[in-house]
Amino acid sequence: MKQKFLDRGLGVFCAAMAANLLWGSAAACIKLGYGLFQIPEDAVMSQILFAGMRFAMAGLMTILFGSLLNRKLLFPGKTSWKMVFILAMTQTVIQYTFFYMGLSKAPGFMGSVTSPSSVFFAVLLSSLVLHQENLSLRKILGCLIGFAGIIVINLNRVGEGSGFRMDGEGLLILSAFSYACSSVLIKRFSQRENPVTLSGWQFAIGGSVMILVSLLAGGSLHPVSQGAWILLLYLAFVSSAAYTLWSLLLQRHPVSRITVYSFANPVFGVFLSALILGEGDQLNLPYCILALLLVGIGIWTVNSEAGVKQSKS
Repeated sequence: MKQKFLDRGLGVFCAAMAANLLWGSAAACIKLGYGLFQIPEDAVMSQILFAGMRFAMAGLMTILFGSLLNRKLLFPGKTSWKMVFILAMTQTVIQYTFFYMGLSKAPGFMGSVTSPSSVFFAVLLSSLVLHQENLSLRKILGCLIGFAGIIVINLNRVGEGSGFRMDGEGLLILSAFSYACSSVLIKRFSQRENPVTLSGWQFAIGGSVMILVSLLAGGSLHPVSQGAWILLLYLAFVSSAAYTLWSLLLQRHPVSRITVYSFANPVFGVFLSALILGEGDQLNLPYCILALLLVGIGIWTVNSEAGVKQSKS
């Protein structure tokens, strides 16, 4: 039932949108977590420790629940450890080191606004570098329309006056590139290993590496209340649930068909940042509605190609 549902258009839509809704809430919660754990914006090692604890917990969650569902311990095969370590570096260590450092010096919603640039990186890598699929005009058009929605929602930022910062938005874009690399790799690796196994173990290993490095370099956390730990637990759940869904979808479908849903991430991110962080003064409803329409058209354009090919086969 799970496989059939995720193979269908409705299943793809529901799972991909659920993953992006969870990811959209993460940027605001991370910013909130910096306050709850008393992490200054220049305390890089403490930021990495915060991220490492989140992903180590996410890995344990994924392995535990995946093992319960499969009624056996999810453990990589001998030939799968290399894939786990590669994903741990690209998906967790590199991506989120850049993400947490960049987010500390950028508005909360910018973590979601810059992330869809990974769609372009992923489509180009899967098409031109790894040759996993063809780069068609429809895919390019869909990506451009979706990205137009990101430009529209980014207009909310007009008037802030902070401008582009390499140690802020620049690091977030590098994080998006690392994420794109992990997306095309999980597509390849999941043909040889259970994607849930890969997801759980790469999080556990990547998070552990981040914890060890940050502690050795003097990182520390100072929670102000038990609510800080509840927030950390929620962030771990976000990673575990969202990335597992994403991995299962990438296993079954072309990279471009799935990654294009990332354009929904900033729409959720802007609304949730306004709600959680009180950034409502940066929220322009007409722009958000237009952005949502453009994102929807972009997703439909890319996915309609898959529907045309299926009808012809």
